Parts: sequence; structure tokens; C-alpha cells
Amino acid sequence: MKLLVIGAGGREHALAWRLAQSPRVHKVYVAPGNGGTARAPALENLPLQDAGALIEFARSEKIAFTVVGPEAPLAAGIVDAFRAAGLRIFGPTQAAAQLESSKDYAKDFMVRHHIPTAAYGTFTDADAARAYIRAQGAPIVVKADGLAAGKGVVVAQSLDEALGAIDHMLGENGAFGAAGARVVVEEFLDGEEASFIVMCDGQHVLPLATSQDHKRLLDGDTGPNTGGMGAYSPAPIVTPALHNRIMREIIQPAIQGMAHDGIPYTGFLYAGLMIGPGPDATRSLKVLEFNCRLGDPETQPIMLRVKSDFSETLEHALDGTLDQAEIDWDRRTAVGVVLAAAGYPDAPRKGDPITALAPDTVDCVTFHAGTTADGGALRTSGGRVLCVTALADSIRRAQQAAYDAVNQTQFDGRQFRRDIGWRALTAGKRHDA
Repeated sequence: MKLLVIGAGGREHALAWRLAQSPRVHKVYVAPGNGGTARAPALENLPLQDAGALIEFARSEKIAFTVVGPEAPLAAGIVDAFRAAGLRIFGPTQAAAQLESSKDYAKDFMVRHHIPTAAYGTFTDADAARAYIRAQGAPIVVKADGLAAGKGVVVAQSLDEALGAIDHMLGENGAFGAAGARVVVEEFLDGEEASFIVMCDGQHVLPLATSQDHKRLLDGDTGPNTGGMGAYSPAPIVTPALHNRIMREIIQPAIQGMAHDGIPYTGFLYAGLMIGPGPDATRSLKVLEFNCRLGDPETQPIMLRVKSDFSETLEHALDGTLDQAEIDWDRRTAVGVVLAAAGYPDAPRKGDPITALAPDTVDCVTFHAGTTADGGALRTSGGRVLCVTALADSIRRAQQAAYDAVNQTQFDGRQFRRDIGWRALTAGKRHDA
């Protein structure tokens, strides 16, 4: 069968790569794809982004089903359009995707359905937002309400920084346009972040392997926030006991809440969690955000660990039979290290030639994100360029294998962290993990 993956990033490369491993899959089209998907034998780039054109292609090529990677087409209603055309597609509807496309909607939803999250206020008026921030004090978190490509969150350590974020988003020339015309100001939560991603068919839920990403640009979780500089799976902090709590206190109430609101949730659901210190039975557990898609770069190590036929899992999700599905996971650890362009995250440089790439092996794959094929050459075309992902028997060995491959990968101005996986390495030494 032929499949279609919509998107152009590392997440989509990893998803298409995994689907192409299935003996049932003849070809995976990636729309629009990137330089890495252009070079992969079982994948083919499709230079289409318009929903109507994609529907026409899926019809004419008899695509078995489509999977949506990024948030923008979900928020624009591509799932609704495909379904109206009688085509099979995995992802949330436009109404369900509001869990990500509007932070105010998500916060209100969590409060109504008793899902633990940070205290907050929502504002369209800059003066009211400033007054709230002064009353609450710092540190405090300021978020653009809408989609801002991972750049609409400011974790302000001082009042000046928080007030500056309000000016940046709600000022005359708002940095994020309509996405920042409303802001959510949240209580700062301390603890350890983890990513918990599940598949949903409207009624049933199938959890994916746990993972943890690294949002800050620099080693030691310092520097500006990014879309993610690396990730690993599994995440030791999510013990079996905590896993059960997350399902019981967060995931099931979210799926049941959406159904109760008349918006059955289908697709991937990503809960970004803040996990406090203490014993698993009592440690605080709060939702930082919901995303209506797979995480990036969490997808890369997660997909490297899938051993079963992922196309079968997706068919169960489309058929409403996820309760009958299982995923066979590689018991080893996967580590993905992102190589970003010069100037990322504020002003990423594009067009640098990628002069060397580590060869892909069974246990180490370089997934492309911001790359483009220029004749026979590859060039950088975005902020996060590559995610070098390796699988090994321990977090330390997976880390070493990933960095060995990173050292074989060259382009001018590359940026990467040298400590991806550090929390997993120290988990056994910390009393709270």
C-alpha cells in the first residue's frame, strides 16, 4: 500500500522512515518533505501543501491513509477536509486541535475537567496583563495564545523580562500577529519535565514509549528556549507507578473530557508534564501544555525504538480498535542529538552546505529537518537541521554512539548540546527520581 505523511521536519522524516519499514508499505510520500526524505529510497517528496491538492493526490494515487505531522495543518482543518472527501487520515479535527492552537482554550478545558495545571490568567489588554504580573511576581511564564512555532513561550525570571514579553506580544507591532493577540500568563512550575505521548481513536488510548526532551539551547539547560535540542527514550523519571498516575489523572480525563464536550479526540496527543519532587504516589503532576501531534525531537528516538509494524498500529487507530493494538518496543535506550543552524533560535542562517553526514546504520540514523536538496548537495534550510539518533544498551552507550555520529557530521556554524540525556544519567543519584 501507499501512504502519505504531511510535513517537512525531523518528526515527519522519522515517522515516514518507520512506516517504510513495513513489508506491506510500497511507498511513503512526504508532503512537502525535506532534503533527507528526498534521498531515502522508500520515500518520495511531494511538493504540495494545499489541502485540496493533497486530497486530489490521495484520491488519484489510492493512498491507504494519511498521517499529519505538524500542528498548522491540523489547526487549519485538514483532517476535516480529508474526512469530508471520504479519505482516511490520522489526526485531530480542527475543533479538537484547539487543545494546542489556543492555550486559553486548553487551560479552560483543563480547569473544567479537573486536569492538574498551573494557575493562570488570560489577557488581551496589555495593562491588565502587566498588573497581573506585578501582583504575582517572578518567575512567571508568558505564552502567546496561538501557534507560534515553538517560540511563543517566555519563562521570565524577572519582572522586567515578563513585562518585556507582554510588550513583545501585545504591543503595537505584536511579534506573533494574531497568535499573540491574546496571552496566557501562568504560574511558574518547578520540577522535571517529561513528554507523555499517546495515540487516540476517539475512545481508546495506546501510550507510546516515554521520552524527555531538552528545550534550552545550551548545556546544563541554560540559554534561550528552543523547539528542542535533543531527546531520549525511555525517560527513567516516568516509573510504572507514575505512568499509571499520568494515564489516570491526565490522559483519560482529557480523552473523556473531549468526548463529553462533543469533540471526540483522534490522533496523537502529547502531554508536556512538570513532575515535582518526592515519592511517585504523592509527587505533584501538572500539565504544562497539550500538543495535538507527536513531539519533535521526541519522535526520532521513539520511532527508532518501534520494532513492530507501525502501519498496523495506525490502522487500528483509524478503525477505532486501538484497544486491540500493541507496540513491540526495543528495550534499549535511544538518544537523539539536534544539530541546529548558526543563529538559532533567534535568526537561523540558511543555505550552508552540509559537507559530511555520518552513514546510517541499523542502530544509528540521521533524521533531517531543516535541509534541502540542491542538485546533488544538501544545504541547511531551517533552524533545527538534523537529529542524529542512536540506539544502545544503556543511556551512556546510546549517548556515546550519537555523539560519535555527530562528530562525523559537518556544516558551518552548527550548534549542538553536548549533554543530551544528562538527566537520565543522573536519575539514579537523585533522591527525587
